[in-house]
Amino acid sequence: MPEQYLENRILSADPVELIRILYEHGIKFVREARGALAAGDIVERSKAISRTIGILGELEGSLDMQAGGSISQNLAALYRYMRTRLTVANLKQADGPLAEVESLMQTLGGAWQAIGQSPAAVPANDAAVPAGGLPPGFGDGRFLPDVNSAFVDHSWTA
Repeated sequence: MPEQYLENRILSADPVELIRILYEHGIKFVREARGALAAGDIVERSKAISRTIGILGELEGSLDMQAGGSISQNLAALYRYMRTRLTVANLKQADGPLAEVESLMQTLGGAWQAIGQSPAAVPANDAAVPAGGLPPGFGDGRFLPDVNSAFVDHSWTA
């Protein structure tokens, strides 16, 4: 029944809600990857990371670079950075990069949740920056190479 609920939710969603759903599931899959890493379950860790990479690809693909200008460019760079960090986490079997991606996705997802809420419910601009600041090199083009999207599993549904 949860799959039917998700399908109905997706089919009836407006574009902003679709982005919220992507973030919600991205965070869910990063948490699953962290749990699988802790349990030593290589297959489930890899599957959850692959799904998160697919979601980040969908988020990047949804950007309108012309209309969004530098905001879209910065988001695209951040999505590529997160995909790279997920790949590093998978290859090195490390929780740190997973925790970093989870934190970034929570911050961005929280911003999308605030869209459409009353102004009093939206956090101040400073609250949108993660406690540790943005990732090294964010905004100045110094990122690790992109993950080859040909290997990404785009099946992000639950």
